[in-house]
Amino acid sequence: MPKPILAIVGRPNVGKSTLFNKIAGDRLSIVDDTPGVTRDRLYAEAEWLNHPFTLIDTGGLDPDADDLMTQYILRQAQAAIESADVILFLTDIKSGVLEGDRKVAEILRRADKPVLLVVNKVDTPSRPNHEIYEFYELGLGDPVPVSAGQALGLGDMLDEVVKLFPEMPEGAEDEELIRVAVVGKPNVGKSSLINKMLGEERVIVSDVPGTTRDAVDTYLEREGRKYMFIDTAGLRRKSKIKENIERYSIVRAVAAVERADVCVLMIDASEGITEQDTKIAGIAHERGKAAIIAVNKWDAVEKTHKTMKEYEDKIDVELSYMPYAPKIFISALTGQRLHKLFGLVYTVYQNNAQRISTGLLNDVIIEAQAMHQPPTDNGKALRIYYATQVSVKPPTFVLFVNDRALMHFSYRRYLENQLRDAFGFVGTPVHFIIRNKNEKE
Repeated sequence: MPKPILAIVGRPNVGKSTLFNKIAGDRLSIVDDTPGVTRDRLYAEAEWLNHPFTLIDTGGLDPDADDLMTQYILRQAQAAIESADVILFLTDIKSGVLEGDRKVAEILRRADKPVLLVVNKVDTPSRPNHEIYEFYELGLGDPVPVSAGQALGLGDMLDEVVKLFPEMPEGAEDEELIRVAVVGKPNVGKSSLINKMLGEERVIVSDVPGTTRDAVDTYLEREGRKYMFIDTAGLRRKSKIKENIERYSIVRAVAAVERADVCVLMIDASEGITEQDTKIAGIAHERGKAAIIAVNKWDAVEKTHKTMKEYEDKIDVELSYMPYAPKIFISALTGQRLHKLFGLVYTVYQNNAQRISTGLLNDVIIEAQAMHQPPTDNGKALRIYYATQVSVKPPTFVLFVNDRALMHFSYRRYLENQLRDAFGFVGTPVHFIIRNKNEKE
């Protein structure tokens, strides 16, 4: 079941980043021992009262900007509204209600999403002054006073947030449905790929970046298996609006990846891997999703017998943190190798949900230690007593050791490679939790 998404929306300089960091806390560095992962403080995992959720900072909405900026800013706001389960609308008591607040509030009132109106920079949230009553004019219910900078009133605010999260009805999840998110930069061919797979013109396709405005779910059945493809909106990038466009695209990608079992990261063969590609790939990696790298428009590339190998090597360098992801060179226009893509999707989906028996797992760990002795520090050697798998999607293993400080990253990577040699795990990250022998869960 995907975690609910909470989006923070508001004008610039109302304290969104401060509030974002206070809620996210130290969860921003969830894979800081993994080299090469692009960090972006736009999104993070958070939890309140046993309610895990994904937190998104949509950036500053400035309706007073010039016309070109305004249309993209409003689209960014709309992307957050459509993608999120709950909207946290942040305002500033020191500036009061401005015209920009009224414009954003108008957008939110028209949306069929729960909105929590929060007034920031209130020095005494438990005894707010009369100025807070001004915010009732926005027509979004009772304003909740907080001070993000002083971390005051945040508990009461999050209590209200979790009340608004949707409840998943029992049996609502179709366990047989394979959810596939097609993600990538604008105009990389995501909609063309889905249309080719469906065999019909289901999603609007154009050579103008930004044609797809909304995330679109399409269903199909193949060889007795049911698939749901999640297409994501594209948007034109111009230097003047680069940051806003990247935020817009990443908001879409976070929401799509969160819902998916498998992520197909599409790369434009004619452009190569860009920084935005690495950001989107990092989202899938950090969330433990099965992943496939699909290099599109391969038919348009002049090739020699070395071209594909050279391209694979470039991908390995730029996406070094996800060597497990299989690569496939396709053409959404001609259908080249698309029949193989279906097979890959099912393979990585199975691997992401694979369970290993405790006996087999420990046999591999014991043999791995015999082949390559664990690291030592000041004469003290790491000892792995026992291993067990605790979850899937992604496969997650707990290793009980004598001293977890001795588990170096390089040895963890070695153990991961041994598990991959023994059990496959193509297309899925593998997570380890290291615990001292007597440490309770």
